[in-house]
Amino acid sequence: MITLKNNNGIPKYTQIIQSIEKAIEQKVLQLNEKLPSINKVVLTHNISRDTVLQAYDELKKRGVIYAILGKGYYVKSTEIKPKKRFFLLFDELNIFKEDLYNSILKTIGSEAEIDLYFHHFNTNQFKKLIQESKGNYNKYIIMPTNLIEATESIKTLPHKDVFILDQTNPDLLQFPAVYQNFVKDIYDGLAKGKQHLQKYSKLTLIFPGFREPIGLKIGFERFCHDFNFNHEIIADFTDINVIQNCVYIIPSDRDLVQVIEQAKRQKLQLGVDYGIISYNETPLKKLVENGITTISTDFETMGKTLAEMILKNSKTQIENPSRIIIRNSI
Repeated sequence: MITLKNNNGIPKYTQIIQSIEKAIEQKVLQLNEKLPSINKVVLTHNISRDTVLQAYDELKKRGVIYAILGKGYYVKSTEIKPKKRFFLLFDELNIFKEDLYNSILKTIGSEAEIDLYFHHFNTNQFKKLIQESKGNYNKYIIMPTNLIEATESIKTLPHKDVFILDQTNPDLLQFPAVYQNFVKDIYDGLAKGKQHLQKYSKLTLIFPGFREPIGLKIGFERFCHDFNFNHEIIADFTDINVIQNCVYIIPSDRDLVQVIEQAKRQKLQLGVDYGIISYNETPLKKLVENGITTISTDFETMGKTLAEMILKNSKTQIENPSRIIIRNSI
């Protein structure tokens, strides 16, 4: 079944892959049939165990075979096109993450199959998904957010195959990434909207701190300090009134709805009695309350850049562009 030739210029592990693929094509190996054990291939062909492992691992990544611990390797699929498989781990699904995913998918095209997972800001779920994916994919695209211990799990993956998306940190600088610079983005966004903010007496950041990047808080405080804005940071907006002549900077869309609803109960007019700057652009924010001002990264660009980086096997770190879109809410 496995035929190896010396001095033909083709690496032994590649010859093993080709032999198994040919056996599947010719129906010598059937679906769920067991492959020769690693030890048998080693002894039969007098090659190293690592060579056989390399071949079997590559076939696993392609989805051609699967392993059962303690039993061996089996044929998983008779579809043996050498399509690559990418592991994509998001924090959660929302409208702008959907734009990000679609952009990655569009740019990758038919070059690879992408399996999408979500960790929902749960450290244990994150660890579990990383552990279960190990060795089964050609590339790993990971959105670590601000999860504790995420770095340790990521470092257990093959370093050359890992790409970081959206948020990074100093412990992940060894990995290529397309990321948001939250400190710079919120600072620059507020600075560009400063002439609109000056008619208000206070800026308030609603920052629960669970899912939100700490860079938002740092950039907000830095801006207010540099330009002498009266400001405060609150953890949530529950059972409190909207303060007149205050601009609310709101990362969470749930808080955005609460603030608008409370202001209506108080009969306050948005853009006149109080202001709002929301984080992350969505189509609805163009229409809600005659337009909500947003500070947002470009998620379509982020996805396209990340996908192109993978296809070119580029190992750089790229800061994704961000901008403020001024609307009637301030």
